Amino acid sequence: MPEKLYDQINEILRNGPLSISGITRELRTRGIAEHRLMLTGYLRALRDLKKISEAEIPPSKVYTKKEDLDNPNADIYNLIAVQIKSIDYEIRLPVAVYLISTLFKRSVFRQELKLAGINTSNLKHDLEDDEFLIRESEDNNIRKYRTEITKIDIPVNDPAYEIVNISKRLVQISGNVMAEILKDVVDMNGLVPKTQQTKLTM
Repeated sequence: MPEKLYDQINEILRNGPLSISGITRELRTRGIAEHRLMLTGYLRALRDLKKISEAEIPPSKVYTKKEDLDNPNADIYNLIAVQIKSIDYEIRLPVAVYLISTLFKRSVFRQELKLAGINTSNLKHDLEDDEFLIRESEDNNIRKYRTEITKIDIPVNDPAYEIVNISKRLVQISGNVMAEILKDVVDMNGLVPKTQQTKLTM
């Protein structure tokens, strides 16, 4: 293995999750030609060391850059941002809104969506999805929530959002994402069989 291979892989994954084939192609463009079996073993070792995250999205395993969980900035928003990169783009917004609103028992501010890795520049268009209907919150306590949130800065006029239609698919995918987040912060060694695979989406 060439020196600093991990640094190269980490840099490649900054652009988003990739399969083994995708990582192999990117490495080759950088002049690194590793045998697929060797690279597979190396990626699994990085996964076991919690250096990268692995998810099975049939027909491939997909690898994602793992945030440094010892970093004081690696809060719940960072953890959500890491895991939603492994799900389809069109469901990232509803999953983020559902997870944050469920965890905090309130509507979700635009600033929180940004922190969770959601591109809010096209938010108005994304809110129009028929299956996962999201609307600007009508909660009368929005102003109160803004003042009570002290861990992050919420702009004075920042809008908040809520899920209108909580479908079975949304709950299922959100549950899978939350399970992956839990595995990021809890030591699962000695509990999960190495041959067992967990699908991130159904």
